[in-house]
Amino acid sequence: MAVLYRKSFIFICIAILMLLAVVSQSQTQVETPSLSESKATQNRAVKVALAKPASSLTSERVQKTAAHTDDVTALGLNDEELQALRNRLNQRLLADQEDYEASLLNSMVTFQLGDTESAIDELTLLSQRAPAFHLAHLVRADFLAAQLGSTTDIGHSKLLVETKAVDEKLEALRHEAQMRILANVEPHAEDKVPLQLLNLSNKIQTALVVDKSRHRIYVFQRESTNAPAKLLRDFYVSTGRKQGNKKVEGDLRTPEGVYFITSEIPDNELPEKYGIGAFPTNYPNALDRKLGKTGDGIWLHGTDRIYYSRPPLDSEGCVVLSNIDLQKIRHLINPGQTPMIITDKIEWVDEKQWNQVRSQVLKSIERWRLDWESLDVDRYLSHYADDFWSGNHDIHSWRQYKSRVAKQKTYQKIGLGELSLFYYPEQASSGKPMVVARFVQKYQSNNYKGEVRKRIYLGKEKDSSWRILYEGR
Repeated sequence: MAVLYRKSFIFICIAILMLLAVVSQSQTQVETPSLSESKATQNRAVKVALAKPASSLTSERVQKTAAHTDDVTALGLNDEELQALRNRLNQRLLADQEDYEASLLNSMVTFQLGDTESAIDELTLLSQRAPAFHLAHLVRADFLAAQLGSTTDIGHSKLLVETKAVDEKLEALRHEAQMRILANVEPHAEDKVPLQLLNLSNKIQTALVVDKSRHRIYVFQRESTNAPAKLLRDFYVSTGRKQGNKKVEGDLRTPEGVYFITSEIPDNELPEKYGIGAFPTNYPNALDRKLGKTGDGIWLHGTDRIYYSRPPLDSEGCVVLSNIDLQKIRHLINPGQTPMIITDKIEWVDEKQWNQVRSQVLKSIERWRLDWESLDVDRYLSHYADDFWSGNHDIHSWRQYKSRVAKQKTYQKIGLGELSLFYYPEQASSGKPMVVARFVQKYQSNNYKGEVRKRIYLGKEKDSSWRILYEGR
């Protein structure tokens, strides 16, 4: 009995010290925004089972637990699904031994399957390999405390007296755990492709798409001219402290739209909080400026080295990766070419729908090009929307300008190369379907010859036609 008492006492001491250490080192410096009711429901579905490993969570049970927040729930998977998840995680670890998220989740699966000792061993090794990974330390402490039945959920331990400051820091870590779990327990369907990437030119080998609702960045690789891009990797990211689309400078929100990486800033030119490097974007873009949005300095960057990662809602508006994950993709980022589409939620569609939208837009652009060559000003201008803008031009001044130019032409040839198409996040475009086309325009006429990189924004009208909303460089 004395031996058992001493063993229990040791477990209690270890768990308390680890919980306190994780909380005291937590990087959250501001109050974490409370989750919406929909996110609260989502959170219940992805809680980690601590006191009752190997229990499964069905959709019915998710609803039943809504009024019982003290219930210990699982990953929402039965044993067969847990084994399938383990297989996916093991494949990731075979491909990348420094995939620490996969290591963390693998230990949770091990715990769910009832092997507490192995789960703790896995987390001990992970904590040694990634000592700044606070979430891994917290989950390990929870697993130790769970052996005494003193933990009901991540960071919810009877051994720890929670204050407001402590609870805020634990909540940030729980939120990170929930986002990491959700991305792996409910991955996107393999037969779906992102509508945001309609066409990548041969100059764009990779594209980045950020899903703010899941705190995930997806790295896609161009396959061929007529095929959807292929998903290479995806990683957990932090975004702005405030939820929603950025509107004004200092609102601590991450913007939503089609952006491009403009440059790379090396580690030695940055403050420590940006980690191993930063990639500025072109926010605000043409549409942002049209809508009166302000602010700048929206970057993709790393993390202060004393932390492995940051809470989901923790930046001033930037997209933040762990240093180790940023290092894995930085060679794929080509400033001046690589797009970064930021959306509240990625629109995953089947390839048939992707092809339909893509084909409609390509045909609209080709008709615009042919009608421009024809010198028929009315036909050419029929491709522009009533609310068109370009610099100081609206549709009326644009019509006058193009009519004057056309009178000086006896012929003109227009070639479009390196064409890329990006479907704009609808929430960021006031709900109107919009596509950004980026290309190199080669123009030749009887009195002018030139080449320029151009962007046009096309909006879908009520008659289902696509018309140009914006034209510029």
